[in-house]
Amino acid sequence: METFVQQLLNGLVLGSMYALVALGYTMVYGVLNLINFAHGDVLMIGAMVGLSILQLLDAHFPGLPGYFQLAIAILGAIPVAMLVNVLIERVAYRRLRNAPRLAPLITAIGVSILLQTVVMAMPFWGRSPLPFPQLLSSEPIMIGGAMISQTQVLLLVLAALAMVALVLLVERTKMGRAMRAVAENPRVAGLMGVDSNRVIVATFAIGAALAAVAGVMWAPTMRRSPSPWACCRA
Repeated sequence: METFVQQLLNGLVLGSMYALVALGYTMVYGVLNLINFAHGDVLMIGAMVGLSILQLLDAHFPGLPGYFQLAIAILGAIPVAMLVNVLIERVAYRRLRNAPRLAPLITAIGVSILLQTVVMAMPFWGRSPLPFPQLLSSEPIMIGGAMISQTQVLLLVLAALAMVALVLLVERTKMGRAMRAVAENPRVAGLMGVDSNRVIVATFAIGAALAAVAGVMWAPTMRRSPSPWACCRA
């Protein structure tokens, strides 16, 4: 039974991590039918921005509680990731909406490679592994004989909140109805007064926000090193 509970918790943690990544990915695909290969790289930018914020906090405000530092890192990474994704949509994808399906696909791959190259060229990120601090207590929480860390509990909570918030947004708000209308038929939605460009930009922004949360939580959740520091790569 202890093994079953442990594997159940492991599956929930891994599934929550994948859910945070996939929510933003599927939002764009659901509205535009576009496979945004650059979504993982937006997640990477969110992770790197979050790490830089943590380094600044450690340098200028040492001793802050770990939960507070993670909150600041997430809140700081979200607007950067949203800006990057909105710029990608405006510069790379918007003019290719009515193009053959292969053109946006190739463009998305190109944008992905470009983002990776830009991040590796940054002097404060570079190509070398970067240490991610142990912000929360490593003391495990025991549940039915199984162990789960505080970081993993936080991930489960954030994933649940993100899924509930997304369901409420899509089902209960005016923007959600507009998203569903554009996903069903953008031309008819435009005739009904829906601003397709605004809806698509909002979709990219929301997807990037979810990617930023997933990026900041990826490194502390997926740590495997027994030392208090793990490595994340650009």
